[in-house]
Amino acid sequence: MRTRAPLAADPSPSHWTAVARAVVLLTTAISVLLIAFAWPSVRSSVHDVPIAVAGPATAVGQIGAALDQRLPGGFEITEVADTAAAEQLIRDRQVYGAIDLSSGSPRIITASAAGAAVAQTLQGIATGLGQATGTSPTVAVRDLVALPADDPRGAGLAAGALPLVMGGLLAGLLLTRLVRGTARQVIGALAFASTSGLAVAAILQFWFGSLGGSYAANSGAVALTIAATSVSILGLASLLGYVGFGLGAVTMMLIGNPLSGTATAPEMLPGWSGELGRLLPPGAGGQLLRSTAFFDGHGATHPVVVLVTWLTAGVVLCLAGGLRARRGGSVPSIDHTRTDGL
Repeated sequence: MRTRAPLAADPSPSHWTAVARAVVLLTTAISVLLIAFAWPSVRSSVHDVPIAVAGPATAVGQIGAALDQRLPGGFEITEVADTAAAEQLIRDRQVYGAIDLSSGSPRIITASAAGAAVAQTLQGIATGLGQATGTSPTVAVRDLVALPADDPRGAGLAAGALPLVMGGLLAGLLLTRLVRGTARQVIGALAFASTSGLAVAAILQFWFGSLGGSYAANSGAVALTIAATSVSILGLASLLGYVGFGLGAVTMMLIGNPLSGTATAPEMLPGWSGELGRLLPPGAGGQLLRSTAFFDGHGATHPVVVLVTWLTAGVVLCLAGGLRARRGGSVPSIDHTRTDGL
């Protein structure tokens, strides 16, 4: 008679307090995720959106009063003399659109490529402006810088923000675990950023038709965004181990991505969150890609400075982590088998 070897005894079941702690932790986590991703959308509104108004001072004053009545605090108005000046401000990415009064009756000039949500808002006030000025109830609307015909809603650009963040996080995690040596990790991150920039820009531009402009410039914008994300996370992980990687993931995923304003516009996010989003790689990367794809690079200075600053900070942190490891400092490494040589 054949007997079966006894199975290893199961460990004692966890105490119910451990179950309760796990439930509380999971509930807190899902609540934080919901707040991080839903709050910017639910509380999104128009406030201090820069637009131009062209025409005589009296007419501009009337339009300003009408706008304040319809959307209090919604717009920050720049007065210009004529249509050409308003269009130049739009192309330079200094304003999102314009109300042109130079011909007597108001006309709306939008730039859906700068932000489809803002363009829709300007279109929505066109009828109200006509009634407020006592002219035709239908106001002409012209899209000066339109989104591509293959993606008129800008869905590809909006949806592409999350994969860029995920790619940077994944690069930081895998390079930390699979590659030994700080210098090799940084070079690997930069090489990945370059190849993924070429791939992502090609998909968005040539397959989805979501981007215009120069493919080389768009590839560079994507590459710089991924490089800033991945290298900064590598630096935090090199210096602080698991804690650093978690800090970088929270910053990029739970703060940077929801506050990027890529799907709408930073000015439509609640309170100060839009300004904060501009200072993080996801928001700066989205603004840079709009500039290269639709505005010939105008408005790219600020996002480039932000991304280069994050990239430089990441390199400095990597060097600090590598030097600390060489001097025998204790770092809670993500991969305990690796060596931290340069």
